Amino acid sequence: MSQSPAIHISRGAPLVWRAGRDALDHVCKDGLLPGHVGLIPGAAGGPKALSLTGIDQAVFGDWLPRAPRLRHLVGSSIGGWRFACAMQADPARALLALAERYTAETYAKNASPADVAEGCRKMVRDLLGDTPEALLSHPHYALTLTTVRARGLLASEGRMRQLAGVVAVASANIVSRRLYAKGWRRVWFADPRHAPLPLSGDFPTHIAPLRADNLVDALHATAAIPLVVAGVSDPRHAPPGRYRDGGLVDYHLDLPYPKFDGLVLYPHFYPHVVPGWFDKALPWRRAKPARLANVVLVAPSPDWVAQLPYGKIPDRGDFTRMDDNTRQRYWRQVTAETARLRDAFLQAVDGGNLAAQLRPF
Repeated sequence: MSQSPAIHISRGAPLVWRAGRDALDHVCKDGLLPGHVGLIPGAAGGPKALSLTGIDQAVFGDWLPRAPRLRHLVGSSIGGWRFACAMQADPARALLALAERYTAETYAKNASPADVAEGCRKMVRDLLGDTPEALLSHPHYALTLTTVRARGLLASEGRMRQLAGVVAVASANIVSRRLYAKGWRRVWFADPRHAPLPLSGDFPTHIAPLRADNLVDALHATAAIPLVVAGVSDPRHAPPGRYRDGGLVDYHLDLPYPKFDGLVLYPHFYPHVVPGWFDKALPWRRAKPARLANVVLVAPSPDWVAQLPYGKIPDRGDFTRMDDNTRQRYWRQVTAETARLRDAFLQAVDGGNLAAQLRPF
C-alpha cells in the first residue's frame, strides 16, 4: 500500500495534551502507563479521523498491547470504524488500510444517499474481511457503537421530509439539548459479554447486543449522516426503525466519564469536546470539565495543523471543494505526516515528562 511522503513539519510541538482533575493528579503521581487505561472514546468526524492515524497506530499497535487487559472502546461514526480496525490482528496495518480505503473512495456528483450508503457498506466489508467473529470475541477489547433511531420526519428517506425534520431538531437544539434529543432514540450496540457501561444515563438509551450478524448494519448506521447516507432499516437484535449516525447525539461523546472506574484515554482531533453534531456552531455548548475528570485527551497541536496543506485537517467538505485527485493527494499527505504524531505520542508516554505537557481542560 503506497503512502505519500511526509512533508516534514518541524516547527512547534506536534501534540497537545489535556487532562481532567483526577487524571492530572494520577499522571503527576504515577505517570501514564498502558495498564492504567480502561476506556477509549472515538468521536464522529468522518475524514477528520485521518489526522489520528499515527496516534491510533501508536496506541493500539504498540502501547496498549504492552499491558493486555479488558478495555472498552466506545465509538461514534468514524470512531467506531477506527476501533473495528484497531481490534484486528495487525492494528497498525488495519488502521492504515482504513485511511487509504477512505481516501480512495469517490462518489459521482449526483450520487444519492442510497448510493453513498452502498459505498459505505462495501467499505466496511472490505475493512472487516473475514474477521467479524474474531473481532467480537476479542479477549481484551469490548466494542460499543453509538446510533440513533429516528422518529417522525427524521425516519423518512424522502429528502424534503427528512430535511424538514432536520431543521426542526436543529432549531430545538439551540434551546435545549434534551429537547433536541426527543427527535431520536439513542441505541448503543454493545458487546453482550460485558455489563453495559454506566455512561448512558443522560438520555434514555437502549442497549442492543452487537453480534456478527448485525455488525455491518451497526457500523453503517453509526455513520449514516442524514441527507447524505441512507439509514439502516430494522437491524437485527434492536428495536425496529430507521437508524442513523450516532454522532447526532454523541458527536464527541460527552459522557459522564467519572462513573467509569479507571482512566479514559481520548485520542481526538480537537483539544475540546462538543456534545452533539448540531452543537458545532454553538460555542457555548462544550463538555463541562467535571465530566472529564478522569480523561486524558491527546490531539494534534494547532502548530502541526497550521503547517498542513490548506492549514487544516481533512473534512467532509473536501469532497465538494476539491477534485478527487487533489483531495486524495492532500489526504494521503496528511496521513503520512501523522507518523510524526505516532512518534511524539510514544516519546511522551515513555519519556517520563508527560506531566509537564498536560494542561487542564
